[in-house]
Amino acid sequence: MNLKELSQHLNLSQTTVSRALNGYPEVSEATRARVKEAALRMGYSPNARAKGLATGRAQAIGHVLPVSTQNEMVNPVFGDFLAGAGESYARAGYEVMISLADDTAEERAYRALRNSGNVDGLIVHAPRRQDPRIPLLTELGLPFVVHGRSTETEIPYSWVDTNNRRAFRRATEFLLDLNHRRIALINGIEHLDFALRRREGYAEALTARGLQTDPALMCSEEMTEIYGYRAARRMLAGDDPPTAFLVSSMITAIGVRRAVHELGLELGLDISVITHDDDLGYLKNGHDVPIFTATRSSVRAAGRQAAEMLLKLIDRPESGPMSHRFEAELIIGASTGPAHERMP
Repeated sequence: MNLKELSQHLNLSQTTVSRALNGYPEVSEATRARVKEAALRMGYSPNARAKGLATGRAQAIGHVLPVSTQNEMVNPVFGDFLAGAGESYARAGYEVMISLADDTAEERAYRALRNSGNVDGLIVHAPRRQDPRIPLLTELGLPFVVHGRSTETEIPYSWVDTNNRRAFRRATEFLLDLNHRRIALINGIEHLDFALRRREGYAEALTARGLQTDPALMCSEEMTEIYGYRAARRMLAGDDPPTAFLVSSMITAIGVRRAVHELGLELGLDISVITHDDDLGYLKNGHDVPIFTATRSSVRAAGRQAAEMLLKLIDRPESGPMSHRFEAELIIGASTGPAHERMP
């Protein structure tokens, strides 16, 4: 069914039906309710482009992803975030526009999107310390929400984030309570804000117990399986190896587990591992009993929240800036246990 057919069925003009579906105030509540009920009953869904012509909006949300040799944003975590955001976009009649930009040309990409009028708002991914995109988008006047936060950025902006510092402090404290003292941190790239905050939480927990961080037990890299494997093998081969690992990604933790098993060791008995779990739809942390003890915070839920906030900013720009911080759960799995004294 198209707009013309729906209008004929209701004996109303196409303009009235379009305005009723798009919330224009000059349409009476009775007419709006009648139109929406008929549209639902007859399976009519307005085309996003046609709706944009009626509202003066592009009916699209932009996601600009930096293409970098250091940090690959087109990854499974982004897929789950977009799935969550997409649920909110679809309900509001918005489409998604994904642009890839060399990380040296991001400013040009954002300015081009603003000038083209092809999007009504943007989600900013992978924020960095003093991220230049935040003042740029503020200057351009395009509504945006940051997935994460930018340390040392002082101007107000809207964001959705997980309390990464508290999550990793709590995870480190859990390992310390199990008598682990050689705790390794296998982190993400630390010019990204989330990884910086996780390292700070880890260091705070050690300092509070009178322990110093050991550079030999800390590493920072793109969160892949092979990175986890190589980092764990290297550390476990040292003269004073760790008894526990704190890992920033389930994917990386799988590499750590592979290294542990290759050495004939057992998770939870010989070596403990805590990871961060984004609660990905395609990569669940076990079934009845979690495989890994984990700090869990759903990236799909973050996507939904960020999208809802952005849509509100588009409809009511004066409502911002706004923020939402998720607290990660500590999920106890089979990968942690008490530290054992080493044999001389």
